[in-house]
Amino acid sequence: MSDAPAAVPPSPAVVAVLAFAGIVVSLMQTLVIPIVPELPRLLDAPASDTAWAVTATLLAAAVATPVVGRLGDMFGKRRMLLISGVMLIVGSVVCALADSLLPMIIGRALQGLASGVIPLGISIMRDELPAERLASATALMSASLGIGGALGLPAAALIADNFSWHVLFWTSAALGAVAIGLVTVFVPESKVRTGGRFDLVGALGMAAGLVCLLLAISKGADWGWGSGTTIGLFAAAVVILPAWGFFELRTDQPLVDLRTTARRQVLVTNLASIAVASPCSR
Repeated sequence: MSDAPAAVPPSPAVVAVLAFAGIVVSLMQTLVIPIVPELPRLLDAPASDTAWAVTATLLAAAVATPVVGRLGDMFGKRRMLLISGVMLIVGSVVCALADSLLPMIIGRALQGLASGVIPLGISIMRDELPAERLASATALMSASLGIGGALGLPAAALIADNFSWHVLFWTSAALGAVAIGLVTVFVPESKVRTGGRFDLVGALGMAAGLVCLLLAISKGADWGWGSGTTIGLFAAAVVILPAWGFFELRTDQPLVDLRTTARRQVLVTNLASIAVASPCSR
């Protein structure tokens, strides 16, 4: 008979804390939307330039999410979760102190780097929770993206109407600090590590392709859909992304496992997340 102590099941608080962290991170996607029309006046910059307060977050999130997920597999998911939370707090403080365009863009980009919290949370749940609780917990974590976006718009509008716009970002920083504190107390570090090497070529190729594509989509209306810049970015994306996919399918340790991503369950979940998030980000 073994004298080893029985494994302690993870606290139910783990799911709640991870979902809360996901909601906090998704809040920052819509946090700035109510003040977008006022940003040219607030930051003394043209409207075409202040739109980068939204675009910078989008680009940073698109690149950071798979990169942070891979680093979590290699070096610890909880560790990367906490680092993502720190990025959110630092970005929020930079925005809260900003009175010009450049610090605002930098802060918003740092906030976007925190977007890996949701996939990291799902990975931690997969490692720590028993099978019978995993499906409902994963659904809740995935739903936090839409919940945060839905809550962010009215909450941000209420704050912007009654307080200085800087309070929006101080609030974001405070929520990020609460999330980090809760993660530190309640979320264990997963013992599941994949090791291996980081796919730097894949990360650079994905970053280049996504930046070209998302820049063309987000700024095409301002630059003109027929402008040389917009067409050039679309053309670059058409060349880079298939080449990146070809490379990822043939490397031993890809940044993104495209075969897994193409599975019906994963693909449908991702498409549903995009459908939920897109209206909230407008």
